[in-house]
Order: sequence, then C-alpha cells, then structure tokens
Amino acid sequence: MKRDGSRFQLYVRRIPGDVRERLVGRTLYFPLGEATHAVTISPRAQAIRFSLRADEPAEVKARIAAADQYLERILRAFRDDSPTSLTNAQATALAGRVYRAWAGGEGRERTYAAEQGHDGKMHPVPHDPEDDAGIFEAVLMRLVRLETIGQHEIDRPKLLRDPFDLDNLPPADQCPETSALEIHLGRLVDRLLLSEGIRRVDAASRGLLLRAFWLALRDAFEVRLRNAQGDYSPDPKSERFPAWVAPKGDTTNKQPVLKRGSLTALIEGWWVEAKARNLKPSTHESYSNSMAAFVAFLGHDDCSRVSKSDVIGFKDHRLATINPRTGKPISAKTVKDSDLSGLKAVFGWAASNGKMHSNPAEGVTLKAAKPRRLRSKAFTDAEARAILTASLRVNRGGEMPETFAAKRWVPWLMAYTGARVGEMAQLRKEDLHKHGRGIWYLTVTPEAGTVKTNEARDVVLHRHLIEMGFVEFVRAAPRGHLFLRPSEDGDEQERVLGPLQGIKNRLAEFARGVVPDKGVAPNHGWRHRFKPIGVRAGIDRRTLDVISGHALEGRTVADGYHGVELEDQAAALAKYPRYEVAYPKESKG
Repeated sequence: MKRDGSRFQLYVRRIPGDVRERLVGRTLYFPLGEATHAVTISPRAQAIRFSLRADEPAEVKARIAAADQYLERILRAFRDDSPTSLTNAQATALAGRVYRAWAGGEGRERTYAAEQGHDGKMHPVPHDPEDDAGIFEAVLMRLVRLETIGQHEIDRPKLLRDPFDLDNLPPADQCPETSALEIHLGRLVDRLLLSEGIRRVDAASRGLLLRAFWLALRDAFEVRLRNAQGDYSPDPKSERFPAWVAPKGDTTNKQPVLKRGSLTALIEGWWVEAKARNLKPSTHESYSNSMAAFVAFLGHDDCSRVSKSDVIGFKDHRLATINPRTGKPISAKTVKDSDLSGLKAVFGWAASNGKMHSNPAEGVTLKAAKPRRLRSKAFTDAEARAILTASLRVNRGGEMPETFAAKRWVPWLMAYTGARVGEMAQLRKEDLHKHGRGIWYLTVTPEAGTVKTNEARDVVLHRHLIEMGFVEFVRAAPRGHLFLRPSEDGDEQERVLGPLQGIKNRLAEFARGVVPDKGVAPNHGWRHRFKPIGVRAGIDRRTLDVISGHALEGRTVADGYHGVELEDQAAALAKYPRYEVAYPKESKG
C-alpha cells in the first residue's frame, strides 16, 4: 500500500484479536533498514501501520520480511505467558547488543547533547567535545555506585523522580520489592527480550540479565572514556559476547533477515553452500570474524562499494593492528591464512553467484615470513615424562569431573596415538570397542564433535593404556562424552564445540604450566613427537599416519579402500616404546 502523495510503501498488518488487549499501550520497535521505527499500540488501533521509507521493490520486500519476522516473535511472546529460562551465555549475548550500541562504531565518532524541554521532548543543546571525558567518567562512577546499591531493595517512586540521585537513598529495609538495577535497566532488558519473542523470564534469569546488562554498559562506557582521552586501541572485552542462541523450542529465528547487498549477508550466503560441503564451523567463525573486522575498517557494510584498494588497505591495517591477547602485532601468517583467505573465498562465491561483479580480493597476497624455529616442535623426552607425571598427580579441586578426567587421560592418549587434542577430548563412551579376543580400539569420528579430515578412523589402544585402567575408566563412565559436558543450546554439533574448545584450553594451560617453553605447542607437541618415535621403533610411516590421522603422503584412490587393519595396528603399537613413569595405584581409572 501507499499513502496518498507519497512514493513510499506502507507496512500494514492487522492486530490479531487474541492478543490485541495485551498489546495496548505497548511500544514496539520494528526494524527499518539500519534503523528502527517505534509503534505504540493505542486502545483504538486495529492494525499496525507505518511507512517503510523505501520504494525500490527489492528493498521493500526485504523490509516487509524483517518487520514480519519481528512481529511474529512479538505475537508469540504475548500468546505464551510462561516464563522463559535463559543461560548465562544467552544473557551475555543479549547484553552484547547494548555494548555494541554504546561502545562505538560507525556513526558513533561524535557525541551530542540534548535536554528534555517542558513539552517532554528532547532538544539539542550546545556541546563541547572536550567535556566528553568528564561526562563518560561521571557516568562510569554512577554505574559503579549503581552496582553497589543494586543488591539492595530501594524506593522506586523516589528513584523514578530522580533516577541519578544514588547518594541519598533510604535504608534498604524501608523500601521493598524493586532493585536499583531493575529500575534503571529493566525496560531496556524487556525491550531486547521482546525483540526475541520473550515476554517474561524466571527470577534467576532476570538476575543474570540485569547483571549482564550492567557489565555491558560499564565496559562500553570504559571504551568511550578511553576514546575521549585519545585511546582508540581495540577493546579485548568486545570479544567476550557470544552469538545469541534462541532458547530451546524457538523456531522463529532460524534464518536472520539480512540487509540486501551487505557484506554480512555474503558470509551467510557463502556458509549455506560451504556447510553443505562439510566445511568446519571453525572456518565459518574465522571468516565471519575477518569479515566483521573488514566492515569495521571500511566503516560501511555495502558490498557494492568494495574495491581492491580497500582489501589492500585492510591488509596493511591488520598488519599494523596489535593483538589484544598478546600485545604484539597480528602476524603475517594470520592475515594471509585467515583474513585474506576468508575474503577471497567469500567474495569468490559472491562473484560466482551474481552477488558481486568481481572478486576484489583476487590477486591480493602476502608472503608470510618463515618464523624462526629455535627448537624442535616435538616434546623432548624430559618434557613428555614431566607432563605425563603431572597428569598422574593432578588434584581435582573445584573443577568439573570431566575436566579432571581430561587432565588425567588425554595427555596419555595423545602420547600413544599422536592424535589431535580435540579428537581425544571429544571421545564418548560409545567410541570404545573390542575387536575379536583382545584388541581394544577407539573410533575417532566427526559424529562426536569435529575431525579435521571429516573422516572417521579406528585407532588401536596401546597396551600400556589398558594396563593403566583406561578401559575400566570408560566402562564405568555414563553414556556420552567422557571429558566434556555438552551445553544446552544449539544443534547437536554446536552443543559440543563450545565445551570442547574450553577443554582444549584447560589442557593447554595444564601442559603449559609444566612445560613453559613457548617454542613447543602445549598440545600439538605430542603429535610432532609420535611419528619420529614410531619410525625409530621400526613402525612403517603409513601405519603411523593412519593411527595419528595424518594425510597420507602419495595417497592413491586405492588407499581409500584399503586401510591399516586393526591387527596390523596392534602389532605396530606393540613395538612403540612405553613411557616409563611411576604412578600411584589410585591413579588407575
């Protein structure tokens, strides 16, 4: 529909009768391109109606789809009044939107001042940018004060009259029911919850949300204060917010509606095909991060405006960027293998599918310098014995039993298989099998999590592992993963990948605490050690490659049909020398 005298299309949707009364007085915030449009439902309203501010057919269609998706979530929220339970990760993901809105980005380089007039509306007033630092510092102080009193119950009417009068509050026991965090942040929490189709959450989730939103605002204003003081270095805290995953049972948010022609849309379009080709989620994450950094560098999200010079400029920018985790410039290898490779792959897909006229990253390359190697990539004999000894003497403390078991067994599994740490850390009870009369073996399979080659393989257990009690440990364990606890959110693979990365990190920290030399990778050092030890013991390289999951050198089509039989693996591993490490009897199992 069009309004008379306007070229812009109208969005019109009748309000369903079963929810109309509950929507009266509510303000809904419909997405409208890069902005939002507020619609307050009046008692007489029978339909939602507003201008789409667009007349180009494709853009009108995209905006209608986005508005419909938002409205569908709102209607679902008001039809289901049962409280939703959220995890801490979901609360933090939602709070990330608040952080990104305040921390900066395109259109946030300048600050403006406004004051509320007698008419109730906000009006611009003169503003000196040199005052920014003082303003942001004052806001931060109030946020810190708010957190201090946020644990107490306070006088809601008094705080609403002067919401920033945090220094003259009455005692908590005089003012029940409402917390300071709820009064200051409650409406913002409700608005973002409603945008995801959630009307109410349980009490525990409400506490998580208020705390997460407060932390996000504090971090965001710390960024703005640093910016005002002339410090524009990347904020490492910006990486702490996970992607939003809808609560179980929510099917309205499977495919986000993305802005037509955006670089973000290209990533999602490329991933649809890449996922069908069984590319790893880690590749999607890496390329998404590179594209997000590219968008931030450009200051826009329009793929039609990207040129080869933009890609070259981004390459130079990344090489000059300091990695907040290491304090050193991002390596040329990372820029080449992650950033440029990601842009080339996505832009190549876009050009092949008519999304872009050409690939602007084509021909942009970087010769990464070969890093200095001051030692072998493999653990030495002393380092290997030290880690294995430490694994036998590890104390559980307050960590989860799965983490304790991982520190106890995964180093030994890597030592005797040369497998990747993730392949061992994702093992399940059902991945242990017995062949014939006495060959115990593990099935390393992408069904358990992820395998680099995307192919399952069987790996025979070294006799020493069996004698130490690994088989007994597995048989006594409950069904499922041995060394991690899958999360409750996402599909089957997503539920494993997050906890798997956490276990890999804990194992790396554990090994690094024993072997502090950064010249050897804390987990991969076993992989570099396995093959040379096996060759010296008289085991042929092909068998070692099959056991460890290395790509076979000179592999032929026939090799795909003829693996190394379990009996041959067992015979080969019988030659593999044992790690003679004294261990206490109670460490078995």
